[in-house]
Amino acid sequence: MARHTHSPVALQLAMGSLVVGVVVLGLKGFAAWATGSIALFSDALESVVNVVTAVVTLIAVRLAARPANDTLPYGYHKAEYFSAVIVGVFIVVAALLIFREAYYGFMSPRAFVADPLGLAVSVIASVLNMAWAYLLISRGRRERSPALQADGKHLLTDVISTFGVLVGVGLVIVTGWQRLDAILAALVGLSILWSGWQLLRDSVIGLMDVAVDARQLMRIKEIISANAEGAIEAHDIRTRQAGSATFIEFHLVVPGSMTVEAAHVICDRIEAKLREAESDATVTIHVEPEDKAKHSGIVVI
Repeated sequence: MARHTHSPVALQLAMGSLVVGVVVLGLKGFAAWATGSIALFSDALESVVNVVTAVVTLIAVRLAARPANDTLPYGYHKAEYFSAVIVGVFIVVAALLIFREAYYGFMSPRAFVADPLGLAVSVIASVLNMAWAYLLISRGRRERSPALQADGKHLLTDVISTFGVLVGVGLVIVTGWQRLDAILAALVGLSILWSGWQLLRDSVIGLMDVAVDARQLMRIKEIISANAEGAIEAHDIRTRQAGSATFIEFHLVVPGSMTVEAAHVICDRIEAKLREAESDATVTIHVEPEDKAKHSGIVVI
């Protein structure tokens, strides 16, 4: 039975996200309190979602690291997709709360304090978020962790919306138009609502056993072709991605006179090379005699 685990790096990044999320929430909460701005309050509310996201991501990454067992013979990898769905739901809830605050703020405008320290703290929080977002996305791709990548993409959206809020708050200070503060809050809500939709869409695709991308499939075919000496062809190649795990299945046609042991040697050679290229791969090969050849797929001889 295949054993799939995330590297310690993925777990460390997930724990780091929780720490960063709490720090940023504190900074943005202070900025909202110091200025009284509805837009900055909405930005801080989004950071609450970031903390929830970090908690869910940590749980999902730890769960996905569990090895396969008799109950779940294909492993726990899809836990990360479920976590992204949960995060998407929380984002939608946060957006609705923001819309509520924006509505009351627009109907009953209230002045806020252009506190330099509060605004500066908000900028610092955004810089910290941006740095961490890029780290999560780049390392998440390397670790092939949907949960880490989803967390990073959400943080990046947060950075963009915060930048927009700060520009808007500056306009409110210059123009004195208080309703703009509420309008900005609504725009923050729309921004994170879009982010939530993208997370839900990507997670559903992952849960539907999406195939590997075209470049990865080409690499898999090249490895099979280069290491199938002695066989006739490989056809009906199918792949699916589940978090960090890759599942590869295909039929290998061998001469009818070939012994089972000889065919097994070829299969072992192909599997070993595929696992070198795809470190978390499960390979299933169905061996067939030459009369089953389709003369398609990967022709070896």
